[in-house]
Amino acid sequence: QVQLVESGGGLVRAGDSLRLSCAASGRSFMNHVLGWFRQAPGKERTFVAAISYTGRTTKYADSLQGRFTISRDNAKNMIYLQMTNLKPEDTAVYYCASTDGYIDGNYGTFANYHYWGRGTQVTVSS
Repeated sequence: QVQLVESGGGLVRAGDSLRLSCAASGRSFMNHVLGWFRQAPGKERTFVAAISYTGRTTKYADSLQGRFTISRDNAKNMIYLQMTNLKPEDTAVYYCASTDGYIDGNYGTFANYHYWGRGTQVTVSS
């Protein structure tokens, strides 16, 4: 059974940094794209960042590029999201997600992700 378990969320102040982690288990994630999405209260879930299996390809939501960095450790089946200069509008539940195998592009498309974690809350106070 595939499991994605996020951790690292919390309450921080504007300008702070935070690193989210996601532990993946239950199958091989070779060739899978791993990504992060977020959902603010009352809003739809939106794409944050994604990374290919080799790590050579990363994609970010346009508005987040430069502040967020995604990475993965395939030996540990871990994915990370380093967030810097956090803003109140970054407040959301952050979800880790995995595709079901290789995809060629469209990393930001919600429907391409078949496995999801339960999320971790990030709250940024002003």
